[in-house]
Amino acid sequence: MTAAAKYLRIALGVAAVLALILVPATFNRYGLYILSQWAVMSIAAMGLNLTLGYAGQVSLAQGAFVGIGAYAGAILTTQGFPLIAATAVAIVLCFAIGWLLGYPALRVQHHYLAFVTLAFSTLAFLVFRNESWLTGGIYGISNIPRPHVFGMATSKPLPFYYVCLGALAIVTAAVWWLIRSPWGRAFMALRENPVRALSLGVDTRRYTLMAFAIGSALGGVAGALYAPLTQYIDPVPFNLSLSLDLLMMVIVGGSGFFFGPFLGTMIAVLLPEWLRFTQGYYLMLYAIAVILLLIWSPSGILGILDRYLTQRRTRAASALRAVAKPKLEVAQ
Repeated sequence: MTAAAKYLRIALGVAAVLALILVPATFNRYGLYILSQWAVMSIAAMGLNLTLGYAGQVSLAQGAFVGIGAYAGAILTTQGFPLIAATAVAIVLCFAIGWLLGYPALRVQHHYLAFVTLAFSTLAFLVFRNESWLTGGIYGISNIPRPHVFGMATSKPLPFYYVCLGALAIVTAAVWWLIRSPWGRAFMALRENPVRALSLGVDTRRYTLMAFAIGSALGGVAGALYAPLTQYIDPVPFNLSLSLDLLMMVIVGGSGFFFGPFLGTMIAVLLPEWLRFTQGYYLMLYAIAVILLLIWSPSGILGILDRYLTQRRTRAASALRAVAKPKLEVAQ
C-alpha cells in the first residue's frame, strides 16, 4: 500500500467517525433509533463474523445469544443493577453457553452444524416464550431503564445513541486487536484448512470453542444494549429470523472482512427504510437487491472492492515488469 493510499484510508476513517458523532445531533427521534439499532446490530454481526468469517464455523444461533443478553440485561437493570454489571453478566453467560454450543462443531461441520445451532435457536426462543416466571413470557419485560453515564442520564435518544456508539467503538477496538493477535491468525488457519492447522500445531479443538464463545459473547453485548434501546422486550424479536438477518448482514457486507458487518448491517437496517416510498413492495425490492448482489458477488460488497483492488495491483505489477524487462535485456 502506498503512502497516499494509507493517508486516504485514515482520512476516510476519521471523516466517518466524525460524521457518526456530529451528524446524528440533527436527526429526529426515529432517525436516532435507527442509528442506535445499526450500532447494536453491528456488534452482534461482528461476533458472527468472528465465528463464521474468520473461524469458518456456521452458526444460526446468534439471534438467540442477542436474546439471552437482552433478557439478562432487562432482568438485572429492572432490579436496580447498573447496565455495565448487566452487560458483564450477559457476556459471561453467553460466553459459557457459546463454549458448550461449540462442542458439536468438533464433530460435525457445514449444514450439519447449521442444524445444531438452528435447534439451539429454537430452544432458546421456546424458553423466552414459555418460562414466564423468568422472562415474562408473551407479555415480556417493560420499563427497562436506560443507564446514567458519569452521572448524566441517557433517557433521551441522542445520549443513548452515544452510549451505543461508544460500546461499538470499544468492541471494534477489541476485535481489531484480536484478529491481529495469534488467536486471530489461528482462527483464519482453522477456516482455511483445519487439517493443515492441526499439523502446524494449532489446537483446533480449543480455537473452535473459542470462536463460538467469543462470537456468542458479542451477541450478548448487543442484547444487553438492545433491551434499554427498546425499553421493552418480548420473545418475538429473537426468533430464527433475527439469526438469519445477522447471517445476511455478514454475508452481504463481506464474510471474513473486518468492515463487512458494519456495511452489511447498514444495508440491512437502512435499505428497507429507504425503500419505504414503494409502500408494499419495499420488502420485495430489498430481497431482489440482496439476491442479485449475492449472485454477482458471493463474497459480498467488500469482496467486489477487494477483487477490484487485486486486479489493479496485478495490472500495476505487470506494467512494472514490462518496463523493467527491456532494461534488464540491455544490461545483459
